[in-house]
Amino acid sequence: MLRSSQGALLPLRELAEVFPASGRFSILHEGARRRQTITCSTSGRDVSAFVDEAKKQVAARVKFPERTYAVFSGAAQARERAQREILLNSAMAGVGILLLLSMAFGQVRNLLLVLANIPFAMVGGVLAAWLSTVLAGEESGVLSVCSLVGFVTLFGITTRNSIMLISHFEHLVAQEGMTWGLEAALRGAGERLMPILMTAVITALGLLPLALGSGESGRELEGPIAIIILGGLITSTALNLLVLPALALKFGRFEVRE
Repeated sequence: MLRSSQGALLPLRELAEVFPASGRFSILHEGARRRQTITCSTSGRDVSAFVDEAKKQVAARVKFPERTYAVFSGAAQARERAQREILLNSAMAGVGILLLLSMAFGQVRNLLLVLANIPFAMVGGVLAAWLSTVLAGEESGVLSVCSLVGFVTLFGITTRNSIMLISHFEHLVAQEGMTWGLEAALRGAGERLMPILMTAVITALGLLPLALGSGESGRELEGPIAIIILGGLITSTALNLLVLPALALKFGRFEVRE
């Protein structure tokens, strides 16, 4: 029974014919155009690669009626947009950082020595990301948005360590009057050993629970970030203390500024 606005009661059969039939249960519209949504989930492969293949298959096999077309959206499109934004913002920040470092060091060689720590960190980050995907049984070679955030954070931490080392070399020469050579390089690396190790160890201890529990529910975002930072810290810390002083000894130029 249905009640009208005036309070009268009417049975439904007086107003409509109700019967089961096949057809759309709802008609969606967007921009005054009808829209039909088809959803799917991927398993065992990259979402972006699946979308690219789906576009080719649909274009080759499906013939749409006039004024009908297909639009692909969803997780792949959102990830591509987020990746572009992260890369653009990181590039803008990187240019500003390079300008500040060039003003601080004054020497192009010393600036390049600071940036040399970025490949050191990238080696460990890439290996950690690849190893985590292999152990999890996922497709390797897929770079997620969380992985990009992890690399950006890792580069910031490792660049700070290299700045500490190179700036201390300059301090030994400019403030303490040492002549740049093997003795100054060994002393600078030894005096910056504990600060660099403490930075790496404290960061690693803070991220270790997130990395170990990356497969648990609710840690899908923090897990990849922690894994990449941990892997990059291991290689960058070791190479920063062993390889960077040797590179500075051979290519660096440390002298008293006027």
